[in-house]
Amino acid sequence: MSHAPQRRWYLPVGLTAALVILPLSVLVLSWQSIDMQIWSHLLDTQMRRLLGNTLTLVVGVGVGVTVLGVSLAWLTTLCEFPGRRWLDWALMLPFAIPAYVLAFVFVGLLDFAGPVQSALREVFGPMRLPRVRSTGGVITVLVLVFYPYVYLLARSAFLAQGRGLMEVARVLGLSPLQAFWRVALPMARPAIAAGVALALMETLADFGAVSVFNFDTFTTAIYKTWYGFFSLSSAAQLASLLLLFVMLVLYAERRARGAGRSGNERARSQPLYRLRGIKALAASGWCLLVFACAFVIPLLQLLAWFWQRGRHDLDERYLGLVSHTVSLGLGAAAFTVSVALVLAFARRQAPTSTIRSGVAVANLGYALPGSVLAVSLMLAFSYLDNQLVIPLSQWLGGAGKPLLLGSLWALLLAYLVRFMAVAYGPLESTLARIRPSLPEASRSLGVGGLPLLRKVYLPLLLPGTLSAALLVFVDVIKEMPATLLMRPFGWDTLAVRVFEMTSEGEWARASLPALTLVAVGLVPVIGLIRRSARAPGQRH
Repeated sequence: MSHAPQRRWYLPVGLTAALVILPLSVLVLSWQSIDMQIWSHLLDTQMRRLLGNTLTLVVGVGVGVTVLGVSLAWLTTLCEFPGRRWLDWALMLPFAIPAYVLAFVFVGLLDFAGPVQSALREVFGPMRLPRVRSTGGVITVLVLVFYPYVYLLARSAFLAQGRGLMEVARVLGLSPLQAFWRVALPMARPAIAAGVALALMETLADFGAVSVFNFDTFTTAIYKTWYGFFSLSSAAQLASLLLLFVMLVLYAERRARGAGRSGNERARSQPLYRLRGIKALAASGWCLLVFACAFVIPLLQLLAWFWQRGRHDLDERYLGLVSHTVSLGLGAAAFTVSVALVLAFARRQAPTSTIRSGVAVANLGYALPGSVLAVSLMLAFSYLDNQLVIPLSQWLGGAGKPLLLGSLWALLLAYLVRFMAVAYGPLESTLARIRPSLPEASRSLGVGGLPLLRKVYLPLLLPGTLSAALLVFVDVIKEMPATLLMRPFGWDTLAVRVFEMTSEGEWARASLPALTLVAVGLVPVIGLIRRSARAPGQRH
């Protein structure tokens, strides 16, 4: 391949990589000017609590998702017990429930005035359960929401280990539990570490759930600094500290993955151990308990609240919320998938070290929490508006108003940076399955350029394109911090409506937008379940 065709890919890849580097650069540059009055207040009153709460969340959620995810994956892949076949896929359904939705359901159910404690007082007299608005409460909710990351990856790792190693362990006299600790768990460590890292990054990025519990973390402090002190630079400085936590999580995951080993056996599709008696009942009970707490009970409570109060909010305002949400989701999906498609083609057509590095940088945005991304982009757009857009507008005789800050384009750019990796993955894997002989044969027949793209590539890329668009669409409509901070005036979405209602304690009124988000979120989860169900058979 000549250098000229390669160079044409440098511009789009470079621009996308620069867009991802922009927030990181802004966070670094934000430390040039420090508001000592705000930082004195933060250090005296909040910083110790923010650090303590964040570390407590990281440790608590990390331990919780590891215990839940690994134990459930071990039971559903290596053991046979009543209900295993349907629990195997049902335990993935909590993926569809946003963390902030499960949070307000738990608070509404278990608070002192909630139905659970009220019913207990009627039956047993004066009594009070432990406070749900506590450190343990928020950790429990985040564990129930994020354990599927570990469950899914650990499940795939256990299935991929095959029968040989486990049977050898049994021949050597190891019990099933000993074989798990000495053989299966060490081999699955890279996958488990990757799942825990994803769960911890989501924990650090969470804003809605911790807000419901009034549990101060760096994400809530960023929001309060921006809207309370009106200091975008101080919010950016807090965001840079949050980013340090994310980088530490990624570093720990890389170390754990690098130290692990993987097996090369044929994948196993049948369980190895048949549980009976009390062991079978305990396995079924454990899986059912997690499934009920993470999905069934929240869904039933949302439906009850919807029938009690939420259905009365089915009016023009709700239709406007749906319209804004769908518009943002579709626009962000089309924009992000289009750019991701260019990156995938650039990676294939010009596989130079520069292009590969640029594509890798462009996919780093998923590691940026929504609040970090929003604050850094707002700071960058505010600078561009003040230094370039407003003076240029005034010079041309315009009104001299800011153009970038608070615009839909700014929000779409934030979604592009945040969810580029989500779109790029399916497109890159689909493009890799297209044999080079197909476009070469088309060129030999005189079909090249745009006709080649339209007649050959796009039909073959359609499944991956639709998957990428669906994943981005669902992630965008559920995204709360970036949307809350960057949305244009009057552009409320379903996620913003949930935040507003839960901030006022209106759990029942938050049920309608929450149910809508859960219903939409079930679509990709069902696709994930179907693909996961086919995976063992595909490996043989």
